[in-house]
Amino acid sequence: MSGDVRSESSAARHDSRITVLVHRLVVVQPDELPALLAAFATLFCMFFSYTILRPIRDTMGITSGVEKLPYLFWGTFIGMLAVQPVYGWLTSRFRRPVFLPWVYAFFTANLLIFYLWFNLQQDHTWIARTYYVWVSVFNFFIVAVFWSLMADVFTREQAGRMFGFIAAGASTGGLLGPLVAGRLAVPLGTINLLLISAALLAGSLIFMKRVIHWHQHFGAGARGVEVNTPLGGHMLAAFHQVIRSPYLLGIAVFVILLSSVSTFLYLEQQAYVAKVFATRDERTRFFSDVDFWVQGFSLLTQLFLFGRLYKWIGLRALLVSVPLIMTAGYAIFALLPTFAVLVVVFAVRRVGEYAITRPSRDSLYTVCTREEKYKAKSLIDTFIYRGGDATSASAFQLLTSGLGFGPAGVAWTGAGLSAIWLAIALALGKAHERVDPLHLGEGRAQRQLLGQAQSIE
Repeated sequence: MSGDVRSESSAARHDSRITVLVHRLVVVQPDELPALLAAFATLFCMFFSYTILRPIRDTMGITSGVEKLPYLFWGTFIGMLAVQPVYGWLTSRFRRPVFLPWVYAFFTANLLIFYLWFNLQQDHTWIARTYYVWVSVFNFFIVAVFWSLMADVFTREQAGRMFGFIAAGASTGGLLGPLVAGRLAVPLGTINLLLISAALLAGSLIFMKRVIHWHQHFGAGARGVEVNTPLGGHMLAAFHQVIRSPYLLGIAVFVILLSSVSTFLYLEQQAYVAKVFATRDERTRFFSDVDFWVQGFSLLTQLFLFGRLYKWIGLRALLVSVPLIMTAGYAIFALLPTFAVLVVVFAVRRVGEYAITRPSRDSLYTVCTREEKYKAKSLIDTFIYRGGDATSASAFQLLTSGLGFGPAGVAWTGAGLSAIWLAIALALGKAHERVDPLHLGEGRAQRQLLGQAQSIE
């Protein structure tokens, strides 16, 4: 019995140390702590899983030919087009505790299918192309589902305090993923890494269920707000929501410009990597190394800066910061179009997106209705984002192959897109600040977006 007492005492001290550490990093109430940690763990396992897959995806993209990448982007867009109505039907017909875990279980099963496919077929050309498209769909879909849940679980005030810390789960998992992929790819074999990724994704499902349980029993559900009813509507409701709302249209334009700025840099980097590194293993190592440092700097920013910056300068300034940095970054690359400068600018963009733009963008949805959080948000974060990818990839191909633009010409075009992105970010920040919190229900439709249309247009 004394042994049990000592064991319980040791566990209590361990929990206390975790609590003290978390309180030093984020402002959180005692009753919010279980949800905060479970949300962090969900995103940690999810990104640990994804960032094992990402270096392999980027390598396979080059293997199938850099000139084929725009077609793979369009393949991803078509995949999103096929998946979005299915997701809309699920949200309309099933309760959240039912369909959200099944989304993660579905993608876990997909990883196991790819593992078998790679082992059963010797020619990997079309498997590699299918895998590239699938990973791109998979990443955006599971992340969109997660942040839809976060925007529903937490209030606007809680989002400002806790979203930065929760987003750090992505960078923590993202820090370990490239490390594992880089160290184990040779001894275990690249294909066997899919099994590790599948196990981690299954782990994220378990932690997601704990978040849902907290929301039901200690969050809005405990205050008498119904949180588990199906959302209703039809499978294409998300399209109507975005078209009817100037606020959501503004977010959609913001996302299209974000994806365009990112895609131009990504394709330029892929072209350089294909020239600089001769073998597949060297390219995988390069992508893994870049991922590791990007996730490391993102983690530091999320843990120690985002929550404080949100409090000190507000959401509008955070939304504007990365477009401003990218306008300057593209201009620098236009003046000094070298591989080293490109890698730094692309890495800075990724750190800014993960640590600042992503949690800031997700905070915009805290003033939306519950149905918009699950339907319109998913549409914007997946279908519209990948649509921006596909069109900007074709635009990149037109500029480089059709019009003969070199790296400097592409960079000046990117700087112009970043400047427009900056203007949209400023308008969205103003629109969000004009929402009257007194008119917000707990995830209901009662809200007033004062002067919203004028701000965004």
